[in-house]
Amino acid sequence: MAKAATLVGGSRAPLLRMLRRFDPTAFDAPARASRVRLQVTGGDAWDAVVSTRGVRLVRAAAVRPDAVIAGDLATWWEIAGDVRAGLDAYRAGRLTVRYNLHLAVGLLAATAARQPGRLEVHLSRPRGRRISSMEAGRGEPVLMLHGLGATKAEFLPIISALAPEFRAIAVDLPGFGDADKPLWAPYTPAFFADFAAHVLDVYGLERAHVLGHSMGGRVALEMGMRHPDRVRSLTLITPSLAWRRARPWAPYLRLVRPELGMLQVAPRAVIEPLVRRMIPGGNERWVAAGIDEFLRAYLDPRGRAAFYACLRHIYLEAPEGPTGFWDRLPGIHAPALFVWGKRDRLVPLAFARHVERAIPSASHVELDCAHVPQFERPAQLHAALLRFLSSHRMAPPRGAAAGAR
Repeated sequence: MAKAATLVGGSRAPLLRMLRRFDPTAFDAPARASRVRLQVTGGDAWDAVVSTRGVRLVRAAAVRPDAVIAGDLATWWEIAGDVRAGLDAYRAGRLTVRYNLHLAVGLLAATAARQPGRLEVHLSRPRGRRISSMEAGRGEPVLMLHGLGATKAEFLPIISALAPEFRAIAVDLPGFGDADKPLWAPYTPAFFADFAAHVLDVYGLERAHVLGHSMGGRVALEMGMRHPDRVRSLTLITPSLAWRRARPWAPYLRLVRPELGMLQVAPRAVIEPLVRRMIPGGNERWVAAGIDEFLRAYLDPRGRAAFYACLRHIYLEAPEGPTGFWDRLPGIHAPALFVWGKRDRLVPLAFARHVERAIPSASHVELDCAHVPQFERPAQLHAALLRFLSSHRMAPPRGAAAGAR
């Protein structure tokens, strides 16, 4: 290996060493050849051409790649030795990932050492429904559901934090990321909760801890109400909740079909400020990656229709009544942790008092951040998640310890 590195020299050596480990069982590569640009900061750029036939390294082409991974030469040598260093570098800001995160992270996963609980990125169609997933770790499963306009990639920091003790599984919800985008689907919390239960069936999991962020938090709560036997615990990170104040536009919005979104494309100049408002003061690289992931789905007509359908339901959801959210919420019996951002303008902290009345047994954590604590206050969030999940582990079967001895 050292001789090979000497022969090729320069920035290409660590990249070749990394790609030599490519294992297609950890990543469902795209059918068509895709380019992941491997950029050495201040130096050369190379393209990893990835397909079902494998991977090869070529000089960067004069075309926009499907994804970009950039870092300094020292970081690339760390990754060449152990790809797990890539996640650490990513969290520390020494490695940048842009455009298609599913593809970029999938390449990193496929070049990691083969070991139990390694990072895997899959895109499969079991039982006729497409499932796009990212997972790592061993132990009790934690199913993670992303927010509106986001993808499974938003959970990369949490996957890395949980993997030493839990099996962390993040999926793209229908309509987003690399998941199916059925045009006439209702895109309601019930629809998403049924999909999440289907994912557990596909994985052969009877129960799981369910974690959701923003809209995914609302879906997780629906899991607790609709499929309580499948939920070990609930973790709700700045969850989207039904509005209790007046909704003056509701009568008009009910007349507007979200499928009309297929005909309209808001320019990036409109979309980018919207995403940035969700992460005020957030790290620029996370904001840029979030915009990339949002646009990947939004620029697909069906993805746009799904986005507007979800947004429409969030605004129109009934707060009270037989099917009202707040009247149903006391039906949650699983252990629940709510994580709030003190500066969150999308889901204000004031919602906490309504939740306390509906679920007196729930735990609450308040962080000094806005709507996305996994990027704004990762250390504090991870500590809270590990404390809560560890305290609600499944009890081992009677006699299991004696049997192990």
